[in-house]
Amino acid sequence: MVDEENIECSNEDSNSVGDTSEVKESNEETENIVDETLEEAEVLQDAEIVEEDEEVEELLESDKEKDMRKSKKKLEAENKKLQDDVDGFKDKFLRTTAEYENFRKRTIKEKQNIYTDACADVLKELLPVLDNLERALSVEGGGEELRTGVENTVKLFNTAFKKLGIEELSSTGEFDPNLHNAVMHVEDEQYGVNQIVEVLQKGYKKENKVLRHSMVKVAN
Repeated sequence: MVDEENIECSNEDSNSVGDTSEVKESNEETENIVDETLEEAEVLQDAEIVEEDEEVEELLESDKEKDMRKSKKKLEAENKKLQDDVDGFKDKFLRTTAEYENFRKRTIKEKQNIYTDACADVLKELLPVLDNLERALSVEGGGEELRTGVENTVKLFNTAFKKLGIEELSSTGEFDPNLHNAVMHVEDEQYGVNQIVEVLQKGYKKENKVLRHSMVKVAN
């Protein structure tokens, strides 16, 4: 009897040991499964984070591209406006240069015409004087006739000068270096200081321009 009980106890102990081993193995498997599950969860979480980061980067890149495209269009528009302005200024410059060149040529031609017209006006008034001198030379006669012819010629000159606005310079009174040219000097108590004594050659002016200074003798 005792032996059978001992045998049964030993059998129960062995069964208990087996059950404990199985529990340990089951716990280890469970722990392994949990660890793997956690690792997978972490991997999935990391993957989701990476995907979210990639999506954010894609969004940022797309926004940057949009901004760059907008900036590019804006710069192109500004560049076109500046180019149009440059073309406009260039066209104005070329036009102004051409107008100035035409103005310069026209001015030179006008100056030449003015000079020619001025000479023509002067010579037209002097031609009758020449005609009178030629007639005087062709007439036979004495000294009195010659004198009369010269006087008439002088009258024609004075008439021509009057028409041309030419006036004789005043040569009386005190010497004026703007109008007179002193070529002789005398000491005479009957005259004042720098007083004109004699006119050696008449001077003439047109308006305010002196055509020729008077040659005079000045006293004291």
